[in-house]
Amino acid sequence: MDDASRRSYSNGMSDRPLIGETIGANLERTAAAFGDREALVDVPTGKRWTYAQLNADTDALASGLLAVGIAAGDRVGIWAPNCPEWVLLQYATAKIGAILVNINPAYRSHELAFVLRQSGVTVLVSAERFKTSDYRAMIDEVRGDLTGLSQVVYLGTADWARLAAGHGAAADRRRALDSRAAELSFDDPINIQYTSGTTGFPKGATLSHHNILNNGYFVAEMCRYTERDKVCIPVPFYHCFGMVMGNLGCTTHGACMVIPAAGFDPGATLQAVQDERCTSLYGVPTMFIAELALPDFASYDLSSLRTGIMAGSPCPVEVMKRVVSEMHMTEVTICYGMTETSPVSTQTGADEDMERRVSTVGRVHPHLEVKIVDPETGIVVPRGTPGELCTRGYSVMLGYWDEPAKTAEAIDAARWMHTGDLATMDEAGYVNIVGRSKDMIIRGGENVYPREVEEFLYTHPAVEDVQVIGVPDAKYGEALCAWVRLRRGQELTADELTAYCSGKIAHYKVPKYVRFTDEFPMTVTGKVQKFKMREVSTAEFGLEQDAKAETA
Repeated sequence: MDDASRRSYSNGMSDRPLIGETIGANLERTAAAFGDREALVDVPTGKRWTYAQLNADTDALASGLLAVGIAAGDRVGIWAPNCPEWVLLQYATAKIGAILVNINPAYRSHELAFVLRQSGVTVLVSAERFKTSDYRAMIDEVRGDLTGLSQVVYLGTADWARLAAGHGAAADRRRALDSRAAELSFDDPINIQYTSGTTGFPKGATLSHHNILNNGYFVAEMCRYTERDKVCIPVPFYHCFGMVMGNLGCTTHGACMVIPAAGFDPGATLQAVQDERCTSLYGVPTMFIAELALPDFASYDLSSLRTGIMAGSPCPVEVMKRVVSEMHMTEVTICYGMTETSPVSTQTGADEDMERRVSTVGRVHPHLEVKIVDPETGIVVPRGTPGELCTRGYSVMLGYWDEPAKTAEAIDAARWMHTGDLATMDEAGYVNIVGRSKDMIIRGGENVYPREVEEFLYTHPAVEDVQVIGVPDAKYGEALCAWVRLRRGQELTADELTAYCSGKIAHYKVPKYVRFTDEFPMTVTGKVQKFKMREVSTAEFGLEQDAKAETA
């Protein structure tokens, strides 16, 4: 291996070109090729669409949006759980060049007001309520302060029915939509997704047709989708996992989108896989853990499954092995990415061996570049050496909406997106995420990567799920704290878990504190909020004084 190839840099070769068209044009092309094939199934309502029907309903909604004065570049918000209307609005806004603003279904009034104001949403499409959230009441609470918000349309109401039915005669609609389409470029911004929940205040990652259409396409290529695939999508549409890897992955290949439920429900997910004979299933690790833990798991017929995606957070080795062996997902892939990169940068192949799939997040995606650099110097590190992962290419966002300074902090002058994730690259170009730069624990000068300790603790037979964080320590600067969720019917003490570690991992990697829990604080997409865990643990274990000593 020459000196250049010993560096942690790789670029994705491909014989498949990038797609140079808008999302609307791509859907038209798919509908022309696969008009009679099933495109969308909403299991809760039993509603079904072929590609011809999906395209026609999308056109009708797009014409309705034109009729209420939505111009290209205007922001249209969507605040709802997974439902077919979400999908229709995703493609309808794309067809007229409006920017869809995804709003987290878990937001409360303060967060809602911030996102609507910061993005300048003019029309908001919203559910009336979901679970314990009264969306209508929260919108009423904040609407008076939002002078730019001209209209709110609630799903399931007469207002929505009128909007979705479209405007004017069919020929007039077609002319209006064709006229608007002629003004659009695939580099136009088409989507704003607010990131955070794990690290701090939301920033609006602004994505183009080109960003997300191509990323959805190549993710699906790695899963080997064709028009014969049916993809069960329990992950939220408001996030890239649902609307890009799920919806756009399907519509670029003529595959079928299956909505198992409005929000994640492990039983409903497996029932949908069984009843619809899905070939692919998506989820973050916690979702797969919940599905495997169902008391009646063995009663579901999952034999139709072939592939799927596990992503969103590090995938525990033992969970991955069970997904392959017990859920028939022999071609399951692991993806790594972030909203700012549309989202996927690396992915394992459908035919990778188990070792690659459980120990890496794959290799760089087609048409992209990745490098791993020393966070201090910016110099590319040798292969096998940890550093910050950076990515460059078509997938990198246009920027954070109306925040050029924050954009410049994330994307450097050479258009490299700095992910904030610590990673290594092996000799074959496979990437392994070892943690967030902010999550790395420095105990007495020793760097500890939580992922490594978590993987070890997963090997204890009583442990179902575990997260490791750093907490203040007066002597060592930081100490390790493990939050542990036990398997049903199992018992374990902190001393027993510590004893299990003794002699098997280095002493400085053994958790000083163990907290047993039934759940972890999470974002709606299933990402664990380690900053909240630190706050809780610091208070519970009385470590405030250590924190003060640390900063004194």
